Amino acid sequence: MKREIVSRREEETEAFGLELARALGPSDVVYLVGDLGAGKTTLARGIASGMGAVAREVASPTFAILHEYGGRDGAIVLRHLDLYRLADRPAELEILGLPDAIAGAPVAVEWPGQAIRRALPPTWEVAINAQSDGSRRIVLTPVG
Repeated sequence: MKREIVSRREEETEAFGLELARALGPSDVVYLVGDLGAGKTTLARGIASGMGAVAREVASPTFAILHEYGGRDGAIVLRHLDLYRLADRPAELEILGLPDAIAGAPVAVEWPGQAIRRALPPTWEVAINAQSDGSRRIVLTPVG
């Protein structure tokens, strides 16, 4: 079911992520789409928190490419990819071991390009667009 909200604060964006987390299973892939500073990592923080991870540990994985967040029992509850720094080529994904390296837990992907779309198709896509009044329009769409 497609869903749309307007978020006026980071806490509202995180709350939307918490809500989305309740719908995710271990094989779900969530694409987070939006410009720099749109709130993709804030939404990922909400998803991670909803999956049982410590929210304050969630940071943009731009330089690390992949962050894994664990729950209280230490099991990985969410993998968070940021592909901003990668060229959109299948060879780079192979070097990283994707998609095999991220199996077994839901995945949130920032900056998905065509290569990752072929290798790791989404089950959900979240588009986040900054509005002129400073709010964010967030649209959640199930895929497939």
